[in-house]
Amino acid sequence: MQAISHVAGKAIPFGRKNVDTDVIIPAHWLKTITREGLARGAFETVKQEPGNVFADPANAGAPILIAGDNFGCGSSREHAAWALLDMGVTCVIAPSFSDIFSGNAFKNGILTVALPQEAVDRLMEVAQTDPIDIDLETQTVTTPFQDRFAFEIDPFRKHCLLNGLDEVGLTMAQGDAISKHEAKARETLPFLARTLASA
Repeated sequence: MQAISHVAGKAIPFGRKNVDTDVIIPAHWLKTITREGLARGAFETVKQEPGNVFADPANAGAPILIAGDNFGCGSSREHAAWALLDMGVTCVIAPSFSDIFSGNAFKNGILTVALPQEAVDRLMEVAQTDPIDIDLETQTVTTPFQDRFAFEIDPFRKHCLLNGLDEVGLTMAQGDAISKHEAKARETLPFLARTLASA
């Protein structure tokens, strides 16, 4: 997982409320066995609407998506996070998120920033013409117009995102402690080692 400390650049001013995971990535895209190529299916139905924000070439590869309230509701599909990453999105800003989507996003290295509706409305306005800056270390979102919005994040999630640690990375970081525990277990519980060796 890539570490995230700072995300800056173009933001896609989507802003739609109650966008479920089927809108983010429709079910017929879930048959893939790879995470690559899901950007093609991301927001497929929205892309069919005339004048949608995803059709604007200026938004291609934008690292930030600004969404509406309750983003990521619906079924628990990790493909939604994969599709966003394949689009180049590493941060989503919205007034609120589905808990399941937020968890899947975090586990895949996407920062979810919850801000009040007024702040999101202002960022939607700025995103039409100017870049947005998100600093995870200071937990702030800023614009070139001196807007500054503070956001909350769980300290554990912040630590993992700053250091690029997914569940495997967290386990590997405890390698020395695990090795010491296993060595001690072999000394104090030798019958377990014999049982495992014969299995």
